[in-house]
Amino acid sequence: QVQLAESGGDSVQAGASLSLSCAASGEAFSTYVMSWFRQTPGKEREFVATINWSSSRIYYADAVKGRFTISRDNAKNMLYLQMSSLKPGDTGIYYCAADESDSYYYERESVYDYWGQGTQVTVSS
Repeated sequence: QVQLAESGGDSVQAGASLSLSCAASGEAFSTYVMSWFRQTPGKEREFVATINWSSSRIYYADAVKGRFTISRDNAKNMLYLQMSSLKPGDTGIYYCAADESDSYYYERESVYDYWGQGTQVTVSS
């Protein structure tokens, strides 16, 4: 079992950059596929980015491609999301999630086994 804790959320102006972190407990972190999701006001939680255990497979949602960068440090049990050129539409609660089974359907919430509590990102125009 793993526990996840996000941090780094803040209120920023459009165009700013922000870095989120996700600290994971447990020895199996390095074997999990890790992803970021977000829940924006009035919408369901949506996929943002994913990274496999070796960082050799990384995918992004179209809405964030070219602006966000996902990375991980297995030695530190940490997952990161570097966000740049932030837009008001990026406002939401950002969650990190862990998938034990390396599912093909990485964009689906249902494949993830563990979730953090979320961190709020607010981007104002």
